Amino acid sequence: MTPTWYDLLGVEPDASAEEIRAAWKSGIADLDPGDRRFRSLNEAAEVLLDPARRSTYDASLDPEPEPAAPPVSAGPEPDLDVDNDDDVDRTFDEDFDAAETPPSMRRGTVPAWLLATLAALCLLLVVAAGYLASQPSDDAIAEATSDAQGSAERATVTILAYDYRTLDEDQKASGALMTAGYKKKYDQLFEVIKENAEAVKPVVTVDVVASGVVRSGDDRVQVLVFVNRPTTNAKTAEPTVFRDQVRVTMVKSGDDWLVDDMQTSPTAG
Repeated sequence: MTPTWYDLLGVEPDASAEEIRAAWKSGIADLDPGDRRFRSLNEAAEVLLDPARRSTYDASLDPEPEPAAPPVSAGPEPDLDVDNDDDVDRTFDEDFDAAETPPSMRRGTVPAWLLATLAALCLLLVVAAGYLASQPSDDAIAEATSDAQGSAERATVTILAYDYRTLDEDQKASGALMTAGYKKKYDQLFEVIKENAEAVKPVVTVDVVASGVVRSGDDRVQVLVFVNRPTTNAKTAEPTVFRDQVRVTMVKSGDDWLVDDMQTSPTAG
């Protein structure tokens, strides 16, 4: 039996989103981003944390057998006994002397100019078909946008959440979800958190409230994610909940969507 995404994450098929997210984050904590298992765990989380994709995936785990096609009964054989009219053939041959027929009209001969024209038309059709096939359809853009939105939500949770006791693991997991350019900015900001971690002892968790697509395309999507960030530190054991809106720019890199920019600001009110 082929292992399922649930088996890979070590959770039951009826596990909640919180259980799946916790299993995913725990699973990738000690893995290198280039590790094949790291990629597989991310792919499992992408599917199981998206309600629509999870529903489709669950349905595929136990497909109903297709009904057998009814046998096709053999019908009566067609009557292939067709009489040939020899008189007609003889008359045609006598009236249409092949010796006097122009070469371009003799039976079995195709004019060279016609062959060249057909070849040119075929070439144009091939080029046109290739161009149309390379253009993303509306369905492809819609699917890409949905994938980017789900990836933006998961990346926001991973990047904004951290614990002063596991900062190296948190930074590694976040860096795997970013482009090289944005990772440089992130690492600079995260170093400040590390410098003050022992004194402040911050613990930040993130809950996604809602999200929406601001701009979409087949390889670049901007998503607005609304989050709650319960936060504790050395002075406050009771969590203080910050409500933020996060503008996330996602870009397609191979089969993955990576964070290329992230801007966080407090939600009005």
